[in-house]
Amino acid sequence: MRLKALFCLLPIFIASCTKEVKTKNSLLEHLPPNPSLVLKITNLTNFKSELKNNALLKNAEDFSNIKEISEKIQGLDYLSTDKSTVLALYEVGKDNYDYILVAKNDSGLFNVDSVANKTVETLTYEGTNITKFNLDGLEVYSVKKNKDVLMSSSMMLMENIIRVNDNSPTDPTLEKLYQASSPDKSATLFINPSGNASLLSLKEQNETSGPPFSSWVSLDFTANSDEINLGGVAMAPDSTKNFINLFKGTSPLANKTASYTPMNAQAILSYTFDDYQVFAKNQNTYLDRVKKTDSLFNTVEEVGVIYLNNEKVVLLKSFGTESLYDYLDSHKKTSQNYQGSEILELQDQKLIEEGFTPLVKNFESNFCTIIENSFIFSAEKEALQTIISSHKSSSSFDNNQGFKTAKASLASESSMLFVSNASGIDFFAEHELSSDIVDDIKKSDFKEQVFASQMVIDHGFGHFNILVSKIGKKQEKNTVSPLFTLELNTDLATDPQFVKNHRTKQQEIVVQDQNNVLYLISSDGKVLWTKQLDGRIQGEIQQVDIYKNGKLQLAFCTNDQFLVLDRNGDVVSPFKIDFEGGNLNPLAVFDYDGSRNYRFVVTQGRKVYMYNNQAKIVNGFTFKEASSNILGAPKHFRVGNRDYLVFKQDNSTLRILHRVGSDRIKVSEKIDFSNNEVFLYKNKFSVTNKKGVLHQIDTKGKLTATNFNLNPDHGFYATSNTLVFMDDNILSIKGRKVELELGVYSKPKIFYIYDKIYVGVTDIQNHQIYLFDSQAEPIPNFPVFGSSLMDLTDMDNDRKLELVAKDQDNSLIVYKMN
Repeated sequence: MRLKALFCLLPIFIASCTKEVKTKNSLLEHLPPNPSLVLKITNLTNFKSELKNNALLKNAEDFSNIKEISEKIQGLDYLSTDKSTVLALYEVGKDNYDYILVAKNDSGLFNVDSVANKTVETLTYEGTNITKFNLDGLEVYSVKKNKDVLMSSSMMLMENIIRVNDNSPTDPTLEKLYQASSPDKSATLFINPSGNASLLSLKEQNETSGPPFSSWVSLDFTANSDEINLGGVAMAPDSTKNFINLFKGTSPLANKTASYTPMNAQAILSYTFDDYQVFAKNQNTYLDRVKKTDSLFNTVEEVGVIYLNNEKVVLLKSFGTESLYDYLDSHKKTSQNYQGSEILELQDQKLIEEGFTPLVKNFESNFCTIIENSFIFSAEKEALQTIISSHKSSSSFDNNQGFKTAKASLASESSMLFVSNASGIDFFAEHELSSDIVDDIKKSDFKEQVFASQMVIDHGFGHFNILVSKIGKKQEKNTVSPLFTLELNTDLATDPQFVKNHRTKQQEIVVQDQNNVLYLISSDGKVLWTKQLDGRIQGEIQQVDIYKNGKLQLAFCTNDQFLVLDRNGDVVSPFKIDFEGGNLNPLAVFDYDGSRNYRFVVTQGRKVYMYNNQAKIVNGFTFKEASSNILGAPKHFRVGNRDYLVFKQDNSTLRILHRVGSDRIKVSEKIDFSNNEVFLYKNKFSVTNKKGVLHQIDTKGKLTATNFNLNPDHGFYATSNTLVFMDDNILSIKGRKVELELGVYSKPKIFYIYDKIYVGVTDIQNHQIYLFDSQAEPIPNFPVFGSSLMDLTDMDNDRKLELVAKDQDNSLIVYKMN
């Protein structure tokens, strides 16, 4: 039994029977017998993103066993499918693994057109054609079977598949777990820990190893940039000897070991049961022994193991201390007082190990102290002194930020609980793992991670929650901290922006990369979907509710298309309209009365196309063509009960129109427009020219001009009562000027959130994002790192703001303001 190693390696413990049956209901039917590991991938795109953007996995990618396997499966980088696939690893020699992948046949499944250095040839084995790919030196073999495709890194495995011809029985537990795995997770991992010492990097079995912890293990995989979470359910049949059967017939309790553990401990391991007599009977069965149940430990309901300075301390929590204390007191050698607590030196060094094996092994109970209703044992007296001092100063492990991070994701009661920091993982590696992986772990930087495993036995089932997470920091007011970063497949092409999820009412992120792939990203940094577009998105993406049912769509123009996508990234028919010649401006969306009878305005050169909710041209709109090319997206303003549609033209003309397209206000003056939008400020249509003059037109058509002497590439933004300029490194907000560091600055942007105005601007050259209030006072703890104009919102409705911006060329970053 390798309990500590299994916790360290993050398994889910699941017992099973051994009888095999033949199945014909899943991709598993094609696999040869005895895989070391099976991975069911439900969503390949999300799974790749979760792997790529997880900090822990990046730390572990140079581990020798992981590196060797990763190099072999690089040939699958060209795999693309939206259907479930199965990836299985087979040990073909000591510490040597090859894979088999099973997927539904699809014409675009394996696209290697972009590989410059490749060869493709056809081999034959027992009358079956095998396609051999050589991709930059990586060999991939492929064979078609009915409607499925099988791929492998090994010709030997391919030959095995052909010989077996789906006649190999599938382990029924594996099949059952496979069918029961969550369709909502990107992937589920199945592994048999009792037969995979090499894959798990465990030390060789020895005479002290007991029955296996379980047969097949099922792990539903969830990850974001800072966390890996594994969860599942296990069964513990009476017919098998498995570690989890020790808790059969008992109920979990709240784990209290952490409250007696010093804050600087390496790890804790806690077991609970509500009936010691039931546990003791299970223990006899597990150990295959006949022993009368001792009443000495009748009141014990928790066994805790504390790992402190590379030593073990054992805790027995009891709901009645009298009988056990009387026994210990009568079997002591000596006792001493330490800070008001008694420390007993005991005669029976094996009392605890013999009483609670296999929960406690290789432990000498030389000393004991009692704190409240818990007995704490150690081999060395100093460990108990540390625990007594820590408890008196309230400096306990449950106040450790790592423990708090873990507990936030765990159940309050459990049959088994393990929580460890990086030092604890090093300790377990030394004792349980092979020497090569120990060196890899010690070289890695896990000091910011907490490791936790939990199992809850309830009504014959084991519920699991296993976590590896970045340790959260205690939030303080006025802090700005990174929430997550996300690396894309290639460089960003657009600035990331927030969009609303109509289901959760929270905000998500959209961004496009240089390959014209559009991403929708969740509030915790997961890629929800990607959409290959034909061109670059122009301007911002708009959200609309075409069907007036509360479900939002994404509307935008690319260089040569007008598109509307639904929540899943699919085109909303018939909103996919092509424009020959391209060169479209950003999309304008007008909702005159807030009735969701939208007007979608697409401009191309001099042409103006206005569409309704059915993607039909609005014939009543007469402004079909301007006298010169239109600049940017048209704007809609409402003043009083009148609507104004504003167009900038490249012949320096400003057109202000009625809803129907005729002139509402004629502007006679020519304006050499700057590269800024038109805004409504103080109920006047306001725009700047290249000389830094602010031109304003009121609803009567009266023109005024104010010379601010701005540079030609100045930035300008306005709301109804707030005017902002960015000129070189001088930011002006309502006339209040702030001199920033020398740099190259973006245009400013105003945000109005929770009755407060925020003004954001980014130094593109020095990668600094600045944020100010309406009085030009800096928001505390700004600037922060970023490389694009920011977007700002309350992403998760907790009245604390988040901002998103470009991070590195190929990544975005989200900050949380507290």
